[in-house]
Amino acid sequence: MKKLLKYTAALTLGAAAVTAAVCGTAGRMCEAEALAQEISLTCKAAYLADGESGMQLYAKDETKRLPIASMCKIMTLLLAFEAEEQGVFGYDDTITVSERAAGMGGSQVFLGAGLSYRADDLLKSIAVCSANDACVAIAERIDGSEGAFVDRMNARAEQLGAENTLFANCTGLPKETQYSCAKDVAIMLRALLGHEKYHEYCKIWLEDFLHPDGRTTQMTNTNRLIRTYRGCDGGKTGFTNEAGFCLAASAGRQDMHVVSVVIGASDSKTRFAESAALLDYAFDRFESVVLLKNDHPAERQAIVRGSETTRLPLLPAHTLAAVRRRGTQDEFTLEYCIEPLVAPVETGTRAGYAVMYCNGIEIARTDLLTQGAAKRFTWAEAYREGARHWNSK
Repeated sequence: MKKLLKYTAALTLGAAAVTAAVCGTAGRMCEAEALAQEISLTCKAAYLADGESGMQLYAKDETKRLPIASMCKIMTLLLAFEAEEQGVFGYDDTITVSERAAGMGGSQVFLGAGLSYRADDLLKSIAVCSANDACVAIAERIDGSEGAFVDRMNARAEQLGAENTLFANCTGLPKETQYSCAKDVAIMLRALLGHEKYHEYCKIWLEDFLHPDGRTTQMTNTNRLIRTYRGCDGGKTGFTNEAGFCLAASAGRQDMHVVSVVIGASDSKTRFAESAALLDYAFDRFESVVLLKNDHPAERQAIVRGSETTRLPLLPAHTLAAVRRRGTQDEFTLEYCIEPLVAPVETGTRAGYAVMYCNGIEIARTDLLTQGAAKRFTWAEAYREGARHWNSK
């Protein structure tokens, strides 16, 4: 086994106590129960998490299995964006709407059966106005049927660690054996927020949806926090008689980004008010601690042997971040474990990893990937390099 080169950089920062024993994906606050007493909600379930690390900031019956109505479209959109990235379809492709898709009830843009629409427009209508007909049209385009697409939804939920989620359709319309929970919705929303196209759609408040036959349907964003809450940059509403009024929302201020979920509020006004209260709670009580960003090179580089390029910058595969509660003190440390590479090295080669600790306890880690490539020495270059080392002795 190749020897690892280890470097440790310590940062002493104020932070909420974090322990690996209760961390979830990247850390969970050990004082969560005490914090939950600082905010009171009337909804059936709620969850608040740091958008970067997934660290829990507040929870109320977060794993209770409940209907979530149209918030299940978070998964529908996530799978659609992933399918586009995999080349299953393109945003400019046209999708012909089936009789079944056109016949969906509830929220819709009144697609015409047999008419062809741009995939981009269909996805936009799902994100902006929760169009059920567009959901089914997209599902049928990706997997041939809504049933097959639902199988994909459940498989992806399992991959994400959404342990209390079961989908029965892609719209969230009432159906037996369909449920999720506040924590799982937050997990799915965090995954969806990684797609830039989603953010493009979420900025839209009002827009006309143009049909191929000349009709126009006006789309209005169902998430009014986009207009009324500073920093809100995404989310998904939901309502059925069974689920009550629901909202998953995301917002960012300065270096901190959070997601909130409210399930089963008594009315629409309450779901928005309690969502805003959760977001306020996060921004008022906490601040972000970011040790590594996935779009910034790490402070350490990889050593390369057998190439004229002797060092390569490293990019973290994921951001390493946590949240600190204002006024508290904890020690965060960052440890690099970097393995020397032998040319040729391609861009994106794993060269080791970085680990984030809180008070000596690991809370997150990420791979370090080379930014740039290194070619192997040619025979002549290797001869010159060997001669140079010989003459330097």
